[in-house]
Amino acid sequence: MAFSSILLLALFSLIYGNAVLPIEASHHVYRNLQSLSSDSSNQPYRTAYHFQPPKNWINGPMRHKGFYHLFYQYNPKGAVWGNIVWAHSVSKDLINWTPLDPAIFPSQQSDINGCWSGSTTILPGGKPAILYTGIDPMKNQVQNLAYPKNMSDPLLREWVKSPKNPLMAPTMANKINSSSFRDPTTAWLGKDGYWRVLIGSKRNTRGMAILYKSKDFVNWVRAKHPLHSAQGTGMWECPDFYPVLNKSPFAIGVETSVNNDDVRHVLKVSLDDKKHDYYLIGTYNIAKDIFVPDNGFEDNKSVYRYDYGKYYASKTIFDDGKNRRILFGWVNESSSVADDIKKGWAGIHTIPRAIWLHKLGKQLVQWPIQEIESLRVDPVTWPTKVLKGGQLLQITGVTASQADVEISFEVNEFKKAEVLDSWTDPQILCGQKGAAVKGGLGPFGLLVFASKGLQEYTAVFFRIFRYQHKNLVLMCSDQSRSSLNKDNDMTPYGTFVNVDPLHEKLSLRTLIDHSVVESFGAEGRACITSRVYPTLAINDKAKLYAFNNGTSNVKITRLSAWSMKKANINRS
Repeated sequence: MAFSSILLLALFSLIYGNAVLPIEASHHVYRNLQSLSSDSSNQPYRTAYHFQPPKNWINGPMRHKGFYHLFYQYNPKGAVWGNIVWAHSVSKDLINWTPLDPAIFPSQQSDINGCWSGSTTILPGGKPAILYTGIDPMKNQVQNLAYPKNMSDPLLREWVKSPKNPLMAPTMANKINSSSFRDPTTAWLGKDGYWRVLIGSKRNTRGMAILYKSKDFVNWVRAKHPLHSAQGTGMWECPDFYPVLNKSPFAIGVETSVNNDDVRHVLKVSLDDKKHDYYLIGTYNIAKDIFVPDNGFEDNKSVYRYDYGKYYASKTIFDDGKNRRILFGWVNESSSVADDIKKGWAGIHTIPRAIWLHKLGKQLVQWPIQEIESLRVDPVTWPTKVLKGGQLLQITGVTASQADVEISFEVNEFKKAEVLDSWTDPQILCGQKGAAVKGGLGPFGLLVFASKGLQEYTAVFFRIFRYQHKNLVLMCSDQSRSSLNKDNDMTPYGTFVNVDPLHEKLSLRTLIDHSVVESFGAEGRACITSRVYPTLAINDKAKLYAFNNGTSNVKITRLSAWSMKKANINRS
């Protein structure tokens, strides 16, 4: 489930999960736990520059008249799922956020059981309109509309709901599953003058993006066919549909309604069964109102994910101020529900990412927004140096628990690459070939949140294999030794990276922030986000290393690291 707008920063899914409690679409409410939330101040796992609320549970962001608005799902009463309202924070730079009163809360029959995810669209004249999912008294999922109460207020602090809500609802006639009908997208305007919006749904195991059309944004009619569907994929949550430039400069974003020969289209869905965000690149046939992907879900190896770690319910917006498309994602906890309650909060957002189509046209590229660099202080740089097999070099001079690190490696001894006889799921391979397992070419990369004696560490690294007479690069975030607290989810994450190490250096950028490790490989072609909770390597006890546990030497061609200042997040 998600929120955005033609200019809206994303809102995120309503779904909660962690190592103990799986994410479920049924939205279990832990009412008996609400009063147990504790003081959340001065905690080693609270992030310094990743967005989160002052306390309690979130998962959840519009740009309007110079302000970015982050609307997000928030439980004001506890650090678990339930009592959800649309909380509201604003920013000038996407880094520092000021909290406002909640924007939307249950008040109509059409949302009496909750105001869930949705999106915002900027209508002609610059007026924002929110479409969001509500739960009615019969527990049906229905779609509702809200507008700003006072357009002269630059902060858009108050919102009013349409008296005609719900605007879209499941009925016997339209054969829509009333418990699987949610998360309206940002709407787009066709050349025929009709607005179009997608609603996530499923029929048995077929996931689908149901298409609705409207001339006035109030009266909506379901199209004859979904925009796209796929058998065996289950419920499609938080659909997102947007154009990307297919010519240079690729990084320039385009407004959501654009459809011409200069763009391809991206359909992103959050698969409820898998708890991951997948995207397809293809063509939008406006005459038939269908999306035709280059590669569909039938070819599992060809479907990409935004992030191969703990990441869900993402949403993009078009930022007209800087002509870019920005991606927001929600990161849930890896700690137990009991530990979340002790912390008094749960859930963060990743750093907003600029997103665009790679020049080869087969996948997207993501990179932290440039504004995050304003938090960099005390730079540390290394000259080119050889990192010998088995060597561990400490990176000193930066705050290891709150840092931004960029490193690039050059590899030459490809004959020593391990042979991969058959295709293996990369996440499984990262579990089998973790940082502690010596290889030929790798593992090499970074050890973050490392304790003094290396009882704890999280390793982000590359490993090169030989597969079908080609070099195959594996990127892993190995958190199997991240904490002595075994109640945490410490699943290793990984993916293969579309990079040729014969002709390209292997680059890695990692944002480190107390309990989050957000990594970008090969200049943003592969992203992995981990949540870790060390017991020893916290605050000033954390250490940072470059390492090589392969038998072959690799060359560090560049290392730049910065300590990161604390952002002003939700402190009024």
